[in-house]
Amino acid sequence: MDDLKRIAAESAAGLVEDGMIVGLGTGSTAAYVIKAIGDKIKEEGINIMAVPTSLDSEILAAECKIRLTTLSENPILDLAIDGADQVDPGLNLIKGKGGALTREKIVAYSAKKFVVCVDESKVVDILDDVVPLEVVSFARNLVEKRVRDMGGKPELRMAVKKIGPVITDNGNLIIDVNFGKIEGPELLAREISSIVGVLEHGIFTDVYDVHVGGKDGASTMR
Repeated sequence: MDDLKRIAAESAAGLVEDGMIVGLGTGSTAAYVIKAIGDKIKEEGINIMAVPTSLDSEILAAECKIRLTTLSENPILDLAIDGADQVDPGLNLIKGKGGALTREKIVAYSAKKFVVCVDESKVVDILDDVVPLEVVSFARNLVEKRVRDMGGKPELRMAVKKIGPVITDNGNLIIDVNFGKIEGPELLAREISSIVGVLEHGIFTDVYDVHVGGKDGASTMR
């Protein structure tokens, strides 16, 4: 799948032009995007700036000689590029397995165009992956009760080797919720957003297009 991720990432990175301010996502596919943009800077001499969505992406972007900026300095981005865990035909997404969903959504909504790149296995008829929620730790029990009342099955995300919970760059917990098949992503997104203590969730519904890496190359969903 890594080759397909790279194909999709390079297709999306081809949208980056000289003078742009670009949002950089987090995760394995986003890492291919960052490397492809770095190659573009080196080979074509384009001059861009980027806003990373996590410390990992910031470090990789710096290694790739991508000039960094912030939303405080540049509140409107020309383009944001990220990966996704699932995509449906309506371009609704589930994201957040990398734990950076809140910053990813802030950057996505700060961009004139939010573009996603995935390998073909991530394209599904109906979203059914777990939905990550970034949750204030003080509200953990309240949030878990509310999502159970909604029919969801919450599970606190644990760090590697189960030594403790995953803590986001914002200092919060991640609760992964299994809602089964999600027939109405926009409705579920609104319901989750109404829960006190949920900082953000991993359902994204405002996507410009999706670049899909397949065995025959890249295709685009719009």
